[in-house]
Amino acid sequence: MTTTMVLADPLKLTVADLSTPEQYQRQRQDIRRAMIAHKKKRRVALGPHVTLHFEDRLTMKYQVQEMMRAENLRSEQDIAQELAAYNPLIPDGSNLKCTLMIELPDAGQRQHALRQLVGLEHHINLQIEGYPAVTAIADEDLPRTTADKTSAVHFLRFEFTAEMVAAARSGASWTLSSQHPAYACQVAPLPTQLVDALCCDFVSGGNR
Repeated sequence: MTTTMVLADPLKLTVADLSTPEQYQRQRQDIRRAMIAHKKKRRVALGPHVTLHFEDRLTMKYQVQEMMRAENLRSEQDIAQELAAYNPLIPDGSNLKCTLMIELPDAGQRQHALRQLVGLEHHINLQIEGYPAVTAIADEDLPRTTADKTSAVHFLRFEFTAEMVAAARSGASWTLSSQHPAYACQVAPLPTQLVDALCCDFVSGGNR
């Protein structure tokens, strides 16, 4: 009889990667400071009301540790459920993953915008110089838009070819855009510190 061994994906988090709540609490202040700086390099505003937060292994580890702390999660089963929710947001090496947030401080304006921006998540593009734009694949876990209203939060995945990745690593410029009829805008070129961070996601699936 032949036994097939299934190897764990080294890019994804496991229970062994996480600190206990007590260990995390002792380090939390320093971790929070470092994470604020880390996330700042991975965030970009697209127009006046939309922000994209590009995720990686560190940001997801932080989210899981914060959930463990807030919910006092200790059993391996409970922690595994959190990992199952957050691991899909870690880049896989050929793609980028991000959280898109529609942000308006006034509740009435926000509700009006969410009605105007139905389908926005399907109109977000990333383009590496010299290649066609890559349109986001949105909300693979569950639908977040109805016929009348979109959600304020969406999860996006951008898939790139090997040639695109090579061009990005070689210094090609990037353009981020929305082609939605009610929210047409772009950022070009993307900031250098963001591009550098995203190229690390291509190389290793995110920081360890």
